[in-house]
Amino acid sequence: MAAEIQPQPQARKPCLLSKIDAFQEVVSTAVIIPKEDGVISVSEDRTIRVWLKRDSGQYWPSIYHTMPCSFFSMFTKLLETLVSDQLSPLPLFQEFVLSEDYNKMTPARTYQAHQGRVTVVLFVLEMEWLLSTGQDKNFTWHCSESGQLLGTYRTAAWVSGLQFDVETRHAFVGDQSGQVTILKLEQDLCSLVTTFKGHTGNVTALCWDPVTRVLFSGSSDHSIIMWDIGGRKGTAIELQGHNDKVQGLCYASHTRQLISCSSDGSIVIWNMDVTRQETPEWLDSDSCQKCEQPFFWNFKQMWDSKKIGLRQHHCRKCGQAVCGKCSSKRSTIPLMGFEFEVRVCDSCHESISDEDRAPTATFHDSKHSIVYMHYEPTTGNLLTSGTDKIVKVWKSTRSVCCV
Repeated sequence: MAAEIQPQPQARKPCLLSKIDAFQEVVSTAVIIPKEDGVISVSEDRTIRVWLKRDSGQYWPSIYHTMPCSFFSMFTKLLETLVSDQLSPLPLFQEFVLSEDYNKMTPARTYQAHQGRVTVVLFVLEMEWLLSTGQDKNFTWHCSESGQLLGTYRTAAWVSGLQFDVETRHAFVGDQSGQVTILKLEQDLCSLVTTFKGHTGNVTALCWDPVTRVLFSGSSDHSIIMWDIGGRKGTAIELQGHNDKVQGLCYASHTRQLISCSSDGSIVIWNMDVTRQETPEWLDSDSCQKCEQPFFWNFKQMWDSKKIGLRQHHCRKCGQAVCGKCSSKRSTIPLMGFEFEVRVCDSCHESISDEDRAPTATFHDSKHSIVYMHYEPTTGNLLTSGTDKIVKVWKSTRSVCCV
């Protein structure tokens, strides 16, 4: 359900700490080095760079390594970095070891796991497993100690989002069809648990919180859905706060905040420490469920009443099918995820109080179209990479900061 009017940005904002703008091409992936004031970036110009912050406050590259092919996926494993090739004849991903001073990068192992471009790579430290997906629609997992392929599972569409829960050994797989699949992984066996779909566009990002056992999925349909996995009630709550494709999601468990970013350049910080409500299913009707006027396809009632049919709308709060006259009002409904004003019927509009309209999210303009986001929980720092070929490092906090 698309939002209709964009709200004004709130006063509370993340602090911009640093910018890195020495790239020739777009940075497709970048990560903040855990417990280190540095950044590892991979760019469409085929380079891997390690940036360390100097006393001057500027980031300078300590490693500049060029790969033979373009790549776009990366993760860090302690002091090791794994990079996925994008355009090689046999798509692969390669592991490198970084020296303790971050001034040398040594090739360690090459994995040839897919017959199509590698899309997502995820390392599970507790299991010593390496999960990967590709455009060949295969989901694979390797032993990162031996490099041995443990298993393969065929997905319905190529995967664009991947998360893993260590306690239950469940893998959450989001794909280009908009579907999220839950798989149960054993050492060499994979079984389907369930699938669910709530997005009208492809899944672009997944985020898993193992404490509350909630999965967040972002999509090209501009929406975020919060899936209650642990509650086992099938609850799915929508969050509408972007005007373009959701590009990244992360969850700060210590503050109970969800951070999302989008191609529209916005960074939205959602307060998840509130009781949210599911949006209602849209009801079907041949006439307005308020004034009973026929809709334009209801030829019989139009003929009998000698009235011209009306266009059908839906109230976002109650889900009833209503005409334009009976739904002339707009309102935010933050506890239902609608931080933008949306259409509501007149009776629902009267029932919404000023307290009900209190925002549960804050909005910040990153001033670049975001293609990737990474959150480092130990420092609370947030990294965004944009189409302007600039990487920005932010301080994500509840307190008021100045940019």
